[in-house]
Amino acid sequence: MSDTKTAAVDAGQSLLPTYGRFPIALVKGEGSYLWDDQGKRYLDFMSGIAVTNLGHAPRKVKEALVKQLDELWHVSNLFRIPNQEDAAKLITDNSCGDAVFFSNSGAEANEAAFKLARRYNQKVLNNGRYEIITFEQSFHGRTLATLTATGQEKVKEGFAPLPEGFKYIPINDISAVEAAISDKTAAIMLEMVQAEGGILMADPQFVKDLAQLCEKNGILLIVDEIQTGMGRTGKLFAYEHYGIEPDIFTLAKGLGSGFPVGAAVAKEKLREAFGSGSHGSTFGGTPIATAVVKATIEEIVGEKLPQRAAEAGEYLISELRSKLAGNSFVKEVRGLGLIVGIECAEPVGSIITAAQEQGLLVITAGPNVIRLLPNLLVTNEEIDSAVATLTELLAGYNR
Repeated sequence: MSDTKTAAVDAGQSLLPTYGRFPIALVKGEGSYLWDDQGKRYLDFMSGIAVTNLGHAPRKVKEALVKQLDELWHVSNLFRIPNQEDAAKLITDNSCGDAVFFSNSGAEANEAAFKLARRYNQKVLNNGRYEIITFEQSFHGRTLATLTATGQEKVKEGFAPLPEGFKYIPINDISAVEAAISDKTAAIMLEMVQAEGGILMADPQFVKDLAQLCEKNGILLIVDEIQTGMGRTGKLFAYEHYGIEPDIFTLAKGLGSGFPVGAAVAKEKLREAFGSGSHGSTFGGTPIATAVVKATIEEIVGEKLPQRAAEAGEYLISELRSKLAGNSFVKEVRGLGLIVGIECAEPVGSIITAAQEQGLLVITAGPNVIRLLPNLLVTNEEIDSAVATLTELLAGYNR
């Protein structure tokens, strides 16, 4: 190999350039902190984008993973997998769901939800319905179906023709929902907090009205909990804040503490729609993945971490509002539990970079919103440190 080609490979040119990567190589993590290959330490308020909800390398999850690695890695789903059965029961015992399908990612969990909704209508109810209504500014994944379901045009560019059967309407507008419903409507899918869309929250009355509208019209209600689930919002699942029970909800991200896993969770009436051979996944719910899921859920539930997230989130939001009061560059601080956004008057990309230089990792939620996603075990001292850094940086933008 030529020296030129070696240099190109060393610079990461063997990867397709699908990510706008920061010039940081992270090599170690523990709790709320990450270290790069130069030894610099960062306070992590990204959590791998709401993935490492227990912090980095949580001890009990690591122990479960190592134990399973010594026993069995993979078998086909043509056999019973005890870990999978146990993990599914933990989910159903702690939710409104009755049956679980495990996959490898959030996008696959949402794909399963779409397929289940359509098949239930077409094979169980025999009504031919197939259309899914979603909301503007939503984000549901990067597969063809899930990016089509996403209510943001930027993720769809260059991928035409897109699958048919999706409609988009403004969130928190029940009259728009009523106008969009037709005799083809199989399901309505929403996020309780539109994370990628800017930390925009569903209005409680809207959600209540939506659930009633779905029940009245025989439409399935699907809640995308990919980013909001597993304690992040101050409840184990975000739908619990709203006093409703979805027919299907989807999980990933925090479900596996960093190990790739997703799940679609359904009510009992939908079980018949997913009979033998109707859906599948080679790697969905492996012994390794579900050992991690079991340990993660046991830790979150056993240690009452949703309640801790609620308290930490209240403190974080209160401190941000207090310290940023009077800063004209900051339009609003909003959030639910430990999914928090600082909406600013202009794009915040330079602030994200400046925070990294100060040893703080945060991310955007749309061009003008700084998104904060600390782990559920974050301390008040760590929150104080992050708030101090952001307050100092944002002061430079105050008009």
